[in-house]
Amino acid sequence: MNQYETTIILTPLLSEEIAKEVIAKFSKILTDNGAEIVMEDNWGLKKLAYLIEKKSTAYYHLTEFKCSGEVIGKLEIELKRDERVMRFLTISLNKHAVAYNDKKRGGAFNKKKDKAEVAN
Repeated sequence: MNQYETTIILTPLLSEEIAKEVIAKFSKILTDNGAEIVMEDNWGLKKLAYLIEKKSTAYYHLTEFKCSGEVIGKLEIELKRDERVMRFLTISLNKHAVAYNDKKRGGAFNKKKDKAEVAN
């Protein structure tokens, strides 16, 4: 099984509860097709770099998961069919990206250095 990461951009016209329901729908599609969800990160309402469908903000959500390649096709078909999804991007993670994400989740980049380490 390969590891993938999907970023979904939802229309800002949705309420927070409906946005969570939409994300739950896509998470259920993944788990029903045998995918293992590694991590989900809801970024919330963010400003877009450029207008999409005449909108300047959108809800962002990131999902990292392990699955076979056939599941990606099923997920992307459902993402294309849903009118609430403005954009999405699915990428395959190589071993370096997986290691980086594991370190990031472990807090390796958030730890403050001790004064003794800084002095050396």
